Amino acid sequence: MVFSELASRLNDVGYKNWMKAGYCLLKLRNGLKELVSVEMSVFHQNLIKQNTVLRAGCIGGCKPRGKQFHPNCSVCREWRNEILSHHTNRNGEINWGNCRPWLWSSEHWEVAKAYMPRGSADIQGPDKCDAAALLNLIGFCDHFRFVSQQKVREVIKSRNELMHSSEMSVSSAWIDEYALKIHDLLNEFRCVPEVKEAAIEIKKILSSDWAVVLSGRDDVDGIPNMSNEDEAVQISTMEIELLKEKLQEILLDEQDVLCEEDISRIGKFRCFLEGSKDLGSHFHAAIQRLLNLEQKKEHKHQRSNSNDIEAEKHTEDEKSEDPPRKKQKNSV
Repeated sequence: MVFSELASRLNDVGYKNWMKAGYCLLKLRNGLKELVSVEMSVFHQNLIKQNTVLRAGCIGGCKPRGKQFHPNCSVCREWRNEILSHHTNRNGEINWGNCRPWLWSSEHWEVAKAYMPRGSADIQGPDKCDAAALLNLIGFCDHFRFVSQQKVREVIKSRNELMHSSEMSVSSAWIDEYALKIHDLLNEFRCVPEVKEAAIEIKKILSSDWAVVLSGRDDVDGIPNMSNEDEAVQISTMEIELLKEKLQEILLDEQDVLCEEDISRIGKFRCFLEGSKDLGSHFHAAIQRLLNLEQKKEHKHQRSNSNDIEAEKHTEDEKSEDPPRKKQKNSV
């Protein structure tokens, strides 16, 4: 395989830091997924044991839509109440559209998805989750009250900063602070073997100097030659997974009203993918979709501005046509 373009991208320290931080999230997910699945299974069993109504399946064909859920049957109403009662933010919004209520009585993962970000509807288990989904579940389901919610929120905040970075670049100071947050959260699960393993791998990632150097070329970024092609393949595969996650995040906003900053962010990401032959080839269909979204939102934004200008002009015209009123004399 040829890694010349990957080598060039890794020569950008900010982008390399961005990739390292993202890779840590993938390792964090791998360390947490089994624990989270087991704990949610226990949570599900306890709910059904304590409330026998929940043992029956949906009898009303209940289907949620987005953040709205108005159950047709008593069973789903009971499930909705239970899910809400165990939400750590009672006034927070729940993405009911993630769930298939008719499976709540039999599948613990369908209940878990109520505590996840939108776009989790097709996630059939922890293996398909990203770190954000698992962290939100841990943060919003009170079954995980044994975990410091502050530490969870800090890592979620860093993850969002990472994925919303239009430049896909973070400073060395940022990643140093991020490493501390990740370490603090992992310490909450220090007795879990998978998490301990993930912690070791994350430490190794953050301390390594990553380079993909081709034979016959100088070292990239002054880093020793990476003779192990398997490691280069691993970094390349991880990069694709991170970019897919960022792409999914952007496409989730497709139905939203986007501001100029959002449209600019979409354009920058599209240009980034187009700028490298290897990424352009892999994300060919996605690039076209991003371009269509960009043009659609830009057109809608321009039309909205045009309507605002017309409305303002109409108001000014009405004012100018309104004859001045004569002053009335005060009676003595």
